[in-house]
Amino acid sequence: MDKTDSIDIDKQVNTDELFGHPKGLYICFATELWERFSFYGMKYLLLLYLTKYHLFSDGEGLEVLGSYAGLVYTLPVIGGMLADRYLGMKKSVIFGGILLCLGHLLMAVEGHQAVQYAAGTMLTSDITLNNGAVLTAGTLLTQTIKIQDLAALNVFYFALSLIVVGVGFLKPNISTIVGQLYSKDDPRRDSGFTIFYMGINLGSFAATIICVYLGETYGWRYGFGAAGIGMLFGLVTFTKGLKYLRGLAEPPDVAVLSEKVWGLISREYLIYFTAILSLSVFWLVIQHEPVVFAAQQILLIVSGVGLIAYAALKGSREEFHQMLVLMVLIGSTIVFWALFEQAAGSMTLFADRVVERNIAGIEISAGQFGSLNAGFIIMLALPFAALWVWLEKFRLNPNLPIKFALGIIQAGLGFGVLVFGAQFPDEAGKISLWWLVLAYLIHTTGELCLSPVGLSAVTKLAIHRVVGLSMGVWFLATALSETLAMRLGKLAAIDTQGGELNSVSDNLIIYTQLFEFLMWIGIGTGVVVLLISPLLKRGMHGVR
Repeated sequence: MDKTDSIDIDKQVNTDELFGHPKGLYICFATELWERFSFYGMKYLLLLYLTKYHLFSDGEGLEVLGSYAGLVYTLPVIGGMLADRYLGMKKSVIFGGILLCLGHLLMAVEGHQAVQYAAGTMLTSDITLNNGAVLTAGTLLTQTIKIQDLAALNVFYFALSLIVVGVGFLKPNISTIVGQLYSKDDPRRDSGFTIFYMGINLGSFAATIICVYLGETYGWRYGFGAAGIGMLFGLVTFTKGLKYLRGLAEPPDVAVLSEKVWGLISREYLIYFTAILSLSVFWLVIQHEPVVFAAQQILLIVSGVGLIAYAALKGSREEFHQMLVLMVLIGSTIVFWALFEQAAGSMTLFADRVVERNIAGIEISAGQFGSLNAGFIIMLALPFAALWVWLEKFRLNPNLPIKFALGIIQAGLGFGVLVFGAQFPDEAGKISLWWLVLAYLIHTTGELCLSPVGLSAVTKLAIHRVVGLSMGVWFLATALSETLAMRLGKLAAIDTQGGELNSVSDNLIIYTQLFEFLMWIGIGTGVVVLLISPLLKRGMHGVR
């Protein structure tokens, strides 16, 4: 290489950067921002939409949300493997993005609003039941009857299936691209990921303000439609910015990907075809939460026990101890996320039903409280990072197990705030929204103690040869916690009549009982982890 070649390369590197970072970072930032905009915009509308428009019971709505959220966090494990071995990140993201756009836009198909007739009602006109039977005018109902638009609900379940599979292909690969834009020893790497994760939280914050407002104020289809348009922006941004990814997102082996399978179809199109066929499976599974929950438990137990057995048979004594510590920490995160993810479930219903949401003459919609978590992260992430650095100077920086314990305890304390606030209802029986704001703040500080070090713990404590599988176990645990969260939320399921609630004070009692239960689970689990933290630290053998 002569001097001229060197100058040309320097110019190329400089023109390929913006504000000291690769331009590809900002493409990934924008893509993930819009993907999270669509995801959280839909997630915080979902339960309200089901219970208010289609008149699902609380339990039925929470089961659908639990199935959906659990699958959304399970499938990226498979999507990441397919991208690593065959598709590459670019093709995976584009395919996943297309499925997501279709899924979110189909969510805007509302159908007819459900109608419920209470027992004892005398029909004034003929009605057609869900099973096709007709009840004529003048019939006196002996039981409560609910009529739903089953065709629209089938479209709804198919839309969720598209989103589940789409997230599986897209979500794990955007962050992988960001990592590959930097060399391992590049000092800009950490700040690059900080910028990227800011995109995630900006997308979440904007979605739970905009999409939820549109959905609850003007009609559900507008909220879901806005989420779909957001995902379309993300897909267009990614495809237009491919030239800035430096070819890092290409398939690992084009020949293998284009190779004919059984002499009929290329491996690439076989993957796409199989993914499309799987939509029918997920359409069915989403409607059967017990199947999702059982499958999650089996996968998690088998893979967790397998990792421990592998460490015992193939690893050193230190590696075996580290794997045991990792499994304990992963188990504790299930408790944390099961409490934390009440945000889209019981806490949203709580905000809708028993919180006085009017402030200075402006009414805040129930789902918009979900923006508090992302907003607090945006405000507190850097101060928390600086806090750990400052504590390290005095050798007071908590070790991994203690940070996990602090995070779980704060998840419990957040519910303690709601239990305390429930003792001070207003004349209408509702509590001040500031109690809910404080609960979200404490949950967020708990997340900042636990979440940033979670994935780091996997890479540090897992045996190098099975880091990928260990990461999969981490995500399976997260998926299980999503479904478990909704199961816990069902403990406060409230029967409604035609979507209308009975007594605010009775509802407040029901939610307070749930939150007190969750408070003790969080505090109790966190204290146990705190008590055994010296033992866990010893088992880490110097890993910090």
